[in-house]
Amino acid sequence: MAILRKLNAEWALRLSLGAMYLYSGIDIVRHPAAWTWAVRDLPQFLQRIIADEFGINKFLYFQGMLEIAIAAMFLLWFVPKFVVKYVGLLSAIEMALIVLLVGIDAVTFRDIGLIGPGLALFLML
Repeated sequence: MAILRKLNAEWALRLSLGAMYLYSGIDIVRHPAAWTWAVRDLPQFLQRIIADEFGINKFLYFQGMLEIAIAAMFLLWFVPKFVVKYVGLLSAIEMALIVLLVGIDAVTFRDIGLIGPGLALFLML
């Protein structure tokens, strides 16, 4: 229970967002074919840009590596707070864009729920 006394709101938000981004980032890098649905759910013009400019697998690999980097910013204790603040904002914007661009589906509740922690970190730091 001593560890719970040391855990504050900032670290609860950072740990939960960091774990989420680490999990999804590693899974995207390891199994890009399992994530092609995310690109197929985007508007047609974005699908064409991604396919023509990058290729879906390269885009997903880049997305996975970006999510691993975001996870590191949340999880590493020595990252300056101003960096965590803006990574929180980036996280909230990413989740809002997913809701706006992918649309409402069975997991929209998750994406909406992830906007709050990123925005909270931005506002509190």
